[in-house]
Amino acid sequence: MLDKKVAELLNQQVNKEFYSAYLYLDFSNYYFDEGLDGFGNWYRIQAQEERDHAMLFIQYLQNNGEKVSLEAIDRPGIELTNAKVVLEEGLKHEQYVTSLIHTIYDAAYSVKDFRTMQFLDWFVKEQGEEETNADNLVKKFELFGDDPKSLYMLDNELGARVYSAPSLTL
Repeated sequence: MLDKKVAELLNQQVNKEFYSAYLYLDFSNYYFDEGLDGFGNWYRIQAQEERDHAMLFIQYLQNNGEKVSLEAIDRPGIELTNAKVVLEEGLKHEQYVTSLIHTIYDAAYSVKDFRTMQFLDWFVKEQGEEETNADNLVKKFELFGDDPKSLYMLDNELGARVYSAPSLTL
């Protein structure tokens, strides 16, 4: 059995991961509407990854005899005014998710729940990659976004991204 607080935080993270997927679908829709299909593809794949993350948390809770509690998913409330703002909001969101993972890790650490800490190690590493990717997108857009030819090339680069399921085994 998991510590009550740890189980509660893990359950909340399920909802946060599904919200992340919902948010990234909103970002994807924005880019498709703007004709930046590569950016739209990139965020559509991000949404798939976030759904998989939620499913990993669900599986972990179930493997530990915990009841999964699904809550309502909030509507994304970010005003998407331009392509750069979307990327900046993506970076902020990844930093927020990192803080959530750290909070769960801290709670597990405080009760010496080494199994949960080991489970979360993958997410800690993943969040480092997610923040780096989001930061790189912002930087690339700052470098190339004002030049139509460069933006076209960046959009094509992002359009080449393909989905690969997470490699975490429970």
